[in-house]
Amino acid sequence: MSDLTIIDTLIDFGLTRQEAVIYECLLIHGELSGYEVSKETGISRSNVYASLNGLVEKGGAYLIEGESTKYTPVELKTFTQNRLIDLKKKAEYLEAHAPKKYSFSDGYITILGTKNISNKIREILEKTQLRLYVMAPAEILSEYYSEIEQLVKTEKKVVLLTEGFSMPGVQIYSTQVAKGQIRLISDSAYVITGNYTGNEHDTCLYSGQRNLVEVLKEALKNKITILSGNK
Repeated sequence: MSDLTIIDTLIDFGLTRQEAVIYECLLIHGELSGYEVSKETGISRSNVYASLNGLVEKGGAYLIEGESTKYTPVELKTFTQNRLIDLKKKAEYLEAHAPKKYSFSDGYITILGTKNISNKIREILEKTQLRLYVMAPAEILSEYYSEIEQLVKTEKKVVLLTEGFSMPGVQIYSTQVAKGQIRLISDSAYVITGNYTGNEHDTCLYSGQRNLVEVLKEALKNKITILSGNK
């Protein structure tokens, strides 16, 4: 839902902002000297050389020795795949060696920001074992099309309250939903509810508390009953 930029996305791959700007510059212009990079980006020469060295260390550029030292970009697909492989190895290490005594709370957790809300929704969808109920606008559901489709393929029950969204194998009750509103219940055990509009100020409540689950279940049940009666 949020608008991405090349620079911000490269930062997500472990580059600093200056490294990301320089990498994009190299992708556009190809082989350049530090002086030429500074001229193209407006970054001071001292900062350019420090960032170029960082970019080389992170696998985003190659150093070319000659009459004058130049830098050439590593192909974008190669760079991103290598970073993903490295992150996967680090994730596996953390899963194997990180402390495991802490018990994660199923209380009332406030989740702030689009990215954090999106990550939590994907986590819930991936962990759904039996059934999923969601009331949300079509634009939100479309963002998770592949995850919802996977639930259907693995014969999970999926019920959606929305308008303008379709998917084979999903039970849909047509209703208009306010922009950014989401009400989600997974396995009658976990809920996420709140506003999800693509804004950094978005807020959702996540919980595994039985009373909140039952309140939201009852609300969706009543909504389904009304919609069924209107057919």
